[in-house]
Amino acid sequence: MSESKPILLVVEDDPGLQRQLRWAYEAYEVVVAGDRESALAAMATHTPAVVTLDLGLPPDPDGTSEGFATLEAILSGYPDTRVIVASGHGARESARRAIGMGAYDFYQKPVDIDDLGFIVGRAFHVAEIEAENRRLLQSATATPFARLITGSPEMLKVATMVERVASTDVSVLLLGASGTGKEVLAQGLHATSRRAKAPFVAINCAAIPENLLEAELFGYEKGAFTGAIKTTPGKIELAEGGTLFLDEVGDIPLPLQVKLLRFIQERVVERIGGRKPIEVDVRIVCATHQNLKKMIADGRFRDDLFYRIAEISINIPSLKEREGDALLLAHHFLQRFRADRPSAPFRFSPQAAAAISTHSWPGNVRELENRVKRAIIMADGAAITPADLDLADGVENSLMTLRQSRTLSDRRTVTAALMASDNSISGAAKILGISRPTLYDLIRDLGIEVQH
Repeated sequence: MSESKPILLVVEDDPGLQRQLRWAYEAYEVVVAGDRESALAAMATHTPAVVTLDLGLPPDPDGTSEGFATLEAILSGYPDTRVIVASGHGARESARRAIGMGAYDFYQKPVDIDDLGFIVGRAFHVAEIEAENRRLLQSATATPFARLITGSPEMLKVATMVERVASTDVSVLLLGASGTGKEVLAQGLHATSRRAKAPFVAINCAAIPENLLEAELFGYEKGAFTGAIKTTPGKIELAEGGTLFLDEVGDIPLPLQVKLLRFIQERVVERIGGRKPIEVDVRIVCATHQNLKKMIADGRFRDDLFYRIAEISINIPSLKEREGDALLLAHHFLQRFRADRPSAPFRFSPQAAAAISTHSWPGNVRELENRVKRAIIMADGAAITPADLDLADGVENSLMTLRQSRTLSDRRTVTAALMASDNSISGAAKILGISRPTLYDLIRDLGIEVQH
């Protein structure tokens, strides 16, 4: 059997249709099964990514009971398989039931080979993307950025910048909207630095009342104020030798900014009520979603403090700017949250995947995580729907046409090839497996600017 062609399992008991489908799918290695037993044997032998399944199988060729039993068995044993079901019996009701069980798509007999071929091709494409997503998730666990789930060039560039500055002791300012993963990056920076074995201490400056923030940062001596029944070191001291992460640094009040600036300049702290300076060796990493330069202009943030904490500034893209990451992260959260719930849905319906990919995600990764958690609780079937994610409204309006989708895919592919070849037309054409004139035409048609 050829290793170069993807395997398509056709579960169909009609010999004539079996021959027709074998002939129609020359691009695939077609394996045929005529009943549930042979279908499951083929699944165990070949583990195909895509299956077409006639619901009318013996011993119930005039009904759907055996077909649905086969569908359930395939999805239970091989949850990553894309199953496309067909039936001429009560098609509308069968479609709803099959999709609810976790089928990828549905087509009605008599078979239109072109339509079915398009569905099969799309299913293989989705299966390939999800297999790559799983590979990315598995490879990420071995790196210091294990919690950074991404495949987008924009976010990978950010991770590269973080790794590059990690070996130094410069202060780093992470800029990005809420929920974009600033603390995950800060932890990755710490894990790849020479301070990795020392503490990583994080404090959210926006979550602590102003009158308590100074005590949290600098600590206090016994008796320094009412309730100070014992001497308590602050977060800065606790980070000795390691990394201090100040999240939402823009929320630090001006009087406290002065004291923080003195610490950064002199690397000593004085506890509240104390008179003895304490030397502290820490690396400072800050983060904020606010525009600090505007705050400086408004007199709400000290410019001298800004230049101390922002020796290196790194901008983190929002989730909607990270192509493909929303679906990648959604699958990650789905697997994580359903671990304690064996009966939870194990996949997103095609409509849910489309809704995830097209939603703007104003709350970024945090919003996505919450919606997936909600969907696992709310879903009734084996597949999560847009309604389960509370993304049902406007899904159809947000979907791209096939032409738009292909254009976007071509633009991404050509752009990636140009980046990989350092904008060499010859190099990019070789990567893409096309001629230089063809690539020139594509660049022109897609409106891509090539930097020389």
